[in-house]
Amino acid sequence: MSNANFKLNAICMAMLVTSTGVYAQQGETSAEQSDLEVINVTGIRSALSKSASIKQDASGVVDAISAEDIGKLPDTNLAESLQRISGVSIDRANNEGNKVTVRGFGPDFNLVTLNGRQMPNSSALQEAGVSRSFNFREIASESVSGVSVFKTGKSHVASGGIGATIDISTAKPFDYDGFKAFASVKGVHDSSVDTGSSITPEVSGMISQTFADGKFGILLSASHAERDSGRDRVGTSSGWVRNRADPDGVDASAIDLSNNPTGAYWVPWTPEIERFDTERERQNAQLVLQFAPNDRIEATLDYTMSRFEETSLTNKQAFWFDNPAGTTDENGTLVNITNVNDELNFWAWERYEKKENDSVGFNLKWQATEALNLAFDIHDSTSHSNPDGQTAETLANLKNPPGSVALIGADFSGEIPSITVDDSGLPGGAYNPDNIVSDLYQLRGYEMENNIKQYQFNGQWDNLEDGALVAINFGAMYTDYQIDTYLSERFSFVDIPLDDLGLTFTPLGDFADQFSGANELFSFLPNYEASRFVDIVEDEGLFLAPDITTNGVNEETTALYVSFDFSTEFNEFPIDLNVGVRYEDTDVRAYSVQPGILALNYRHAEELRPLFDDTATAQELGGGYTRVLPNFDFSMELTGEVKTRFSYSRTLARAGISAMFPSTNIDARPDGPFNASQGNPNLLPITSDNFDFSLEWYHADGSYASVGYFKKFVENFIGAGVEQREINDVNGNPLRDPSVNPRAGCPDSSDTPNPACLSQASDPIVIFDVSTPDNLQNREVDGWELNAQYMFSDTGFGAVANYTLVDSDESFDPYDFDQTIALTGLSDSGNLVGFYENDALQVRVAYNWRDDFLLALGTEPTFTEAYGQWDLSINYEINDTFTVYIDGLNLTDETVRRHGRFAEQLISAEQYGPRYSFGISGKW
Repeated sequence: MSNANFKLNAICMAMLVTSTGVYAQQGETSAEQSDLEVINVTGIRSALSKSASIKQDASGVVDAISAEDIGKLPDTNLAESLQRISGVSIDRANNEGNKVTVRGFGPDFNLVTLNGRQMPNSSALQEAGVSRSFNFREIASESVSGVSVFKTGKSHVASGGIGATIDISTAKPFDYDGFKAFASVKGVHDSSVDTGSSITPEVSGMISQTFADGKFGILLSASHAERDSGRDRVGTSSGWVRNRADPDGVDASAIDLSNNPTGAYWVPWTPEIERFDTERERQNAQLVLQFAPNDRIEATLDYTMSRFEETSLTNKQAFWFDNPAGTTDENGTLVNITNVNDELNFWAWERYEKKENDSVGFNLKWQATEALNLAFDIHDSTSHSNPDGQTAETLANLKNPPGSVALIGADFSGEIPSITVDDSGLPGGAYNPDNIVSDLYQLRGYEMENNIKQYQFNGQWDNLEDGALVAINFGAMYTDYQIDTYLSERFSFVDIPLDDLGLTFTPLGDFADQFSGANELFSFLPNYEASRFVDIVEDEGLFLAPDITTNGVNEETTALYVSFDFSTEFNEFPIDLNVGVRYEDTDVRAYSVQPGILALNYRHAEELRPLFDDTATAQELGGGYTRVLPNFDFSMELTGEVKTRFSYSRTLARAGISAMFPSTNIDARPDGPFNASQGNPNLLPITSDNFDFSLEWYHADGSYASVGYFKKFVENFIGAGVEQREINDVNGNPLRDPSVNPRAGCPDSSDTPNPACLSQASDPIVIFDVSTPDNLQNREVDGWELNAQYMFSDTGFGAVANYTLVDSDESFDPYDFDQTIALTGLSDSGNLVGFYENDALQVRVAYNWRDDFLLALGTEPTFTEAYGQWDLSINYEINDTFTVYIDGLNLTDETVRRHGRFAEQLISAEQYGPRYSFGISGKW
């Protein structure tokens, strides 16, 4: 694993910034309604020069990127392009940018809009949950003409982002003069591929034409992309659990009691290795019709769609620490763990995601008078995951007979664990199919439908007379946000014949070879299909269909805004002011449909499963809130080259969707833990008072430096309040634990519940740890954004560098075991970009780095370690029409590592490999 270190002093020659996008873009032209204008440029140098001038003239803190030419964003992925902006970091999935963090605020704290419209989102995998955050992997970069990042609140910009509101712009026929066309054909080579195609195609194109002297226009764009990829992973499942092992088997003498006074220790459930082989297809298309009967009226009708389908097949080798013993390090992590008389587990996993996104919109602009401009916009947009009802995740597990492996163990003191297996007591060993039996299957995942209907009215009055007042902007917005989720779940232990399963084993070879210790893992990976396992279960008559849990949320938000633009002088210094306020009223309704619980069923030594009633009942809860969101932007030109600005705004981010579901969910095991959760639809939004200061020096055309400071006072952070209490069954009686002093014949995994294994009045009452989200704490976040951009005269060379430092008044304390709230995604980040450009050749080398950060905080935390990546892009213009290009991502084969409370508590170590693309594009 490469050591990705990115020190501030390594780029200090470039460090003076507040936040300028690396490439030109769309922006607001007049006051409040549109502070940037779309600038179509060709070439890196020209784009950077335009970006600098836009930054200089913008109101508030607004960054942007744009295509260097039609169909050519700076990177192959939209999120990868966004990370070049100071203060913007990305989360990666399968070595691809998919979600963004802005100024330390993660994906759920940022709002993504498409042409100013809030877009829906859906997910299929249970691990992805229910989220508002947009996934950038679903949109082709070729279809995007620009992206604007509003880091400070604006009264006319839709609320929902504390870190930023990110607006994606797409092309329209009136953006071009007459006929315009573009086409690109690309081959993508992913070095991680083991199965599938080593080179996959990507095709995109656009055609635009205007008619009738520019009164009518039509634009059609489309793209198709395929990608086959692989991933090696070493890690653990279900995290690290505090004090899980029998204390008599734990040597805790090394624990530093000055930091860990209770002598707490942590044990994982499993060590594991797994191989992912993934196939993906994505289609994007947009049809735009525009009509302008005269100079005062412009109508636009558009339809945007995307189709996304991904299948991932996984095989995993693991074992389960049922009775762990071992030695801790000074922090309390069991780094050397053993377990006698156990067995190996051989997993197969199939993930399937299908998403259909559709948006229809209409926009009408009318210049009512010379001074008054009005606009009306409406859209109806839907995102639907797994609409055909296909199961998102299918799991199967095989195992050795219980207790047949004399010893299993793992040493977690290194980068990845060193595995020990003593199977000498099994004739032929643990990997002999004769020593392997069936264990369980599991079906789970979402079908989810998210619909947004949004109506906007905007107006702008320009002052045509003399005076400081430039314009008054006003408007209203109504948003109807509806999401319905259907979660399928089935977990069953089964005993089936394996003769027709097709089980084989593969030596590891170069598996995870970028990590030290890769030669000390398991000997083999299993190979079989989870779907074939389930087929055999059906053939044996043992299949049980998944249970369906239904949840949903409806939010209706009405907003009004007004703002004023002023331009004047103070002691001969030019001053621009924007003062605005936005009023919002939101009503929330959340519902759940689930059957009541009859009892707990002791089905397995590791499972207490709720037994549900046959009749599902609906539960509905409501809430609401009203917020006033002011903003104030001030800028002053100190000289013709130096500018300073100050901005204040109040912004909000709404509560997570799943946090508002009123349903109660139980996760219990014999001997504990006994966990449960329930949502809270009356959660208040998280609000932030934001202050920005910056000083900017525009030295020459395209060259500048700036430094910016921001401070955020954030209220109503949502955390999990845990209450220990009873949970009642459908008859109002507390649930009881049948695994304590079990009756004869229990546990029993039969399809028909054994009455002896169900909760009875003589069993002890279960006290659950019930987690309920609530608005618990306030936080302060501040940071610096430094940026420099320099063009080396007429040499064709140039460089861009930026660095962002982010801090909070309270970071996560690994020795505070009661901490339930911490800001996820908070991390420093930086970029270095160098380029050369002449009339035909463009070469760009980019390095992006992000420091370690808290990824998630549940019962235990998950951290992502520091990561840096080198990318390369080369373009050569054959003539005015055709360009050939090659792009390389993750050139040095960097890896990703995540850990729990301490670095030794490995969660995941992942290796992807470099990815290259090459192609040809044409424009007419």
